[in-house]
Amino acid sequence: MKVKVLSRNPDDYVRETKHDIQRVPRNYDPSLHPFEVSREYTRALNATKLERVFAKPFLASLDGHRDGVNCLAKHPRSLSTLLSGSCDGEVKVWNLTKHECVRTLQAHEGFVRGMVVRYCGSSFFTIGDDKTIKHWKMEAPGYGEEEEPLNTILGKAVFTGLDHHQKSAVFATCGHQVDIWDEQRSTPIRSFTWGVDSFSSVRFNPVETELLGSCASDRSIVLYDMRESTPLKKVIMTMRTNTISWNPMEAYYFTCANEDYNLYTYDMRYLENPVKVHVDHVSAVLDVDYSPTGREFVSASFDKTIRIFPKDSASSREVYHTKRMQHVICVKWSADSKYILSGSDEMNIRLWKANAAEKLGVLSPREKQAIHYSQKLKEKFQHHPQIKRIARHRHLPKVIHHQRKELRVMKEARRRKEMNVRKHSKPGSVPVVSEKEKHVVSVVK
Repeated sequence: MKVKVLSRNPDDYVRETKHDIQRVPRNYDPSLHPFEVSREYTRALNATKLERVFAKPFLASLDGHRDGVNCLAKHPRSLSTLLSGSCDGEVKVWNLTKHECVRTLQAHEGFVRGMVVRYCGSSFFTIGDDKTIKHWKMEAPGYGEEEEPLNTILGKAVFTGLDHHQKSAVFATCGHQVDIWDEQRSTPIRSFTWGVDSFSSVRFNPVETELLGSCASDRSIVLYDMRESTPLKKVIMTMRTNTISWNPMEAYYFTCANEDYNLYTYDMRYLENPVKVHVDHVSAVLDVDYSPTGREFVSASFDKTIRIFPKDSASSREVYHTKRMQHVICVKWSADSKYILSGSDEMNIRLWKANAAEKLGVLSPREKQAIHYSQKLKEKFQHHPQIKRIARHRHLPKVIHHQRKELRVMKEARRRKEMNVRKHSKPGSVPVVSEKEKHVVSVVK
């Protein structure tokens, strides 16, 4: 005769030592938990609401400049060091952990047009309206020593952009042409021109280090290879591009900030049309910088806002603004991918969190686990209307809100006009042009 008895294995519930956590037997059979999804949905909704409550991205304001901040430069080896150049020729070196200026030098007469730190972090270069390139030591001069540059190169015209090679002692400048310089020589080792009177910015590719891109005044973006004597190719757009930024993880991709309020991500192998058009700004986009992860980039605009875009999304996931912040001229994403730095017209540099609701400081294991859990819940229920609405909502200044409305009306009017023209034309005579193709005039090789 079979007798059924309860069998309990002590290994399943007895702790090995008193320091172990208690073992709790759990049955994950879904039929025993009929309300699990609704419970998770409520948790996801609460997590989304709390994220919006705790979204306080602004961290600090660094003031000390006596004119608008025109350019910023990150230190490649030190997270806490930032360099900034202003419109009165002054360069400041900041300690970001202490939120204080550690060094000030009068570098140029007129604007500081660009600055970059050498790849090893021992020195930095600046260019200005006085047609000079100056090479400075990163360490402040000792007591009683004069603040003198290591080297000064006088150019023929004003330089407007500057960038340094990632691995060798070579840097590039742009003005009326793109010049490649060796640090040891006072004349450029190579110059590129392509029938353009001026360039606004130049950037080395961080992955394929011999490639560089520049923005020209004839609305074109020109790509070069340092190993060749002529430019590779250029794409001409309907409006002027202010600056470009290469994706640090994907060698072929770069994003450009345009005067037509949009940003465009291109694959340099196929310049016929952009991979993605990023819309949302309501005025000219002045600067763009990629996150070190290569997944997102931050843009600064004339409309007094900063926006963060995922690289494959058309609209921004975050918008930052303050009442005092004026036109944002330059923006940088910190090398640990946690912070964003912006320099604006009203002489301030602002420090922001890249993730607005992120808790700073040391997190306990339970906090980490809770954050990870709520993140997963938000991802699971992100397409539910209520959660989507709360997660997407951002408070915008009234001016920007009205401008967005106006732009929407104008776009709709253009679309309607195009449809009417097509309707009353011979079939096939007015082709449908996609949004991506609209902004590219031609590609020249």
